[in-house]
Amino acid sequence: MNRYVAALLLLAGCASSPPVPLDRAVVSYDIATADGISQQLLLNIARANVNEPIHFTAVTSIAATYRLSTSAGIGPTMTGEHGRSVLPLLGVVAEQNPTISISPMQGDEFTQRLLTPFREAQLTLLLRQDYDVDALLRLLGASVRIDESGAEYPNRPSDHDGYVKYRQMMAHLSTIQDRHALHVEPLHFNHTWTIPEASFTPETFESTYKEFTVSHDAAAHVYNVSRRVNGRVMITNFNPDALSNEERVVMHRRAEEAPPNEVVIDIRPGYPGGEYPIEGRLRLRSFHEVLTFIGRGISEEPEFDVAPDPRTPAMSENPRSALEVVEMSAPPKRRLFVKLNGKYYAIASQSGYQWNQKAFDMLYQLFQMSVSASAQSGPSITIAK
Repeated sequence: MNRYVAALLLLAGCASSPPVPLDRAVVSYDIATADGISQQLLLNIARANVNEPIHFTAVTSIAATYRLSTSAGIGPTMTGEHGRSVLPLLGVVAEQNPTISISPMQGDEFTQRLLTPFREAQLTLLLRQDYDVDALLRLLGASVRIDESGAEYPNRPSDHDGYVKYRQMMAHLSTIQDRHALHVEPLHFNHTWTIPEASFTPETFESTYKEFTVSHDAAAHVYNVSRRVNGRVMITNFNPDALSNEERVVMHRRAEEAPPNEVVIDIRPGYPGGEYPIEGRLRLRSFHEVLTFIGRGISEEPEFDVAPDPRTPAMSENPRSALEVVEMSAPPKRRLFVKLNGKYYAIASQSGYQWNQKAFDMLYQLFQMSVSASAQSGPSITIAK
């Protein structure tokens, strides 16, 4: 009998501390959350296609409680009158109690994150991730306005001539990027001014000018104060840092005239891509406009093939659609799809270069950039499973 007791104690000890499957739970929640966002993106593209309101619901928190209980005992074996052996009894129960909080996006959050146009700094962050400038700006760009003529070319297929010009300019920027000559960075320059000697005291230096570069001009009885300024983002085919400080100041002043969702384009002759000079301003869309553009492209305003400008070198990728989403009457044979009003929507399949999948990944990143810093607003919904 002692050997059964020893076995029972050994089994109970092993069962009392099994590893909680935390790694599998975290990965499962991560996959479910990412799939949920992807499906919401597709669903809102489908809503835009049928002119229904766009709406998002975000998972604000997931709290999972793990509980492990064990029971042990000794019972008689089913031997009847032919023996008196005992049998160890062991029970283990593992439970997982997730509590998921979701919050509808509405009010100020909806306005700030979905209706407010993207800013130039966000464009720079995305291009630093090695995204193709053509793919990004076909989604994110609303129009280009040329400085000299004042002509504006919208990124909308319904405006045939404007759309063709916009596509050709974006394709040309892509070929400059392929030659590693495209610069999309903030403009850096030194801002300098003078302070009379009488106004410059040790106290003012400590309180105001300590972080600046200061030099004394004894002949003029002034102090020269300068500071490095990170200016507006510009798209160029040359390195602005190679220009003089005065030239960079002039460029910054011109860029400062534009709102935060406009980026100056300065493609000059004499540099790679200069055979097709472009001097104008690119206006960025809001995320709501991006979804509407893709949704309308399904049937209402389909995109069409546009050949590059004759001055543009040959390019490898120039698909018809920035992101092609297809509508079907039967469920597609793929993992990611949504159903709306009896129709199914999915990303169009491709062979070879996966432009659509990469563009959808970019759309996912744009969504994360637009909502990641948002605060919870409105009623939240907590689901305890």
